[in-house]
Amino acid sequence: MRQVIIHQKGQALAEFLVVAVAIVPLFLLIPVIAKYQDISNSTQMASRYVAFDAMNRNDTISSWKPENQLADEVRRRFFSNADAPIKTNDVAGNFKANQNLFWSDPKGDSLIKDFNTDVTVTYGFGAGSKHDDGFSATSDGKPFLLSDKLDLKARGIYTTNVSVTLANLPMGLKFYEPFDKINLALTRSTSLLFDAWAAKDPGQVESRIANSAEIFPVGQLQAVSALVDAAVISVDPLAGVTGPKLGKLDFWRDVVPEDRLK
Repeated sequence: MRQVIIHQKGQALAEFLVVAVAIVPLFLLIPVIAKYQDISNSTQMASRYVAFDAMNRNDTISSWKPENQLADEVRRRFFSNADAPIKTNDVAGNFKANQNLFWSDPKGDSLIKDFNTDVTVTYGFGAGSKHDDGFSATSDGKPFLLSDKLDLKARGIYTTNVSVTLANLPMGLKFYEPFDKINLALTRSTSLLFDAWAAKDPGQVESRIANSAEIFPVGQLQAVSALVDAAVISVDPLAGVTGPKLGKLDFWRDVVPEDRLK
């Protein structure tokens, strides 16, 4: 029986080189993709920060936080070094100490070249520069036709956007293509509804109702109240009893005694 001897010298090396052409660039790009993913996550968290900040600072409760201040907070707290302290009026500078060292290209240069121009905060679907631009008007329908009469805000959905423009990877290396000219920009948005039609205190409830003559006709109620009081007093003038306080909302206000608040 004849034995057939097949010579395969160098075949394994050739197969490895063929596979390496596809695998090695992929391995080299894994850290870059991880950096993009990390920046994307920070962008999403930053958009949530801006949106939920409006829950506590808006023109219904008090006043808006200035747009420039919000943008500075986002740059410092979400896009600079990971251990950045939370301090008032703290801004991010374009130097190593304020940069996230993980977000760098193979040469060690930051993927965010300039905080002031590469990280932006905008409002609404039209990417406006003011808080008022963040609202997308909606119709509340017939059940809520009293919103205007009660001075209730019905501005719709509030949307915030945070965008970051990233620097391209260094040119000249084949396996970094197309990331050397991709001009990648990440934008993440958060939308919420914070006009909950809730009053901040009893006084605001009273003012909303008292200022709407169609809902609460104060003059007519006070006139009726005077007639009722006169009728009650005429029945028993010595009892000191009065009728219901019609037209006087402050009489019906729920007040917690001061000693209960301690």
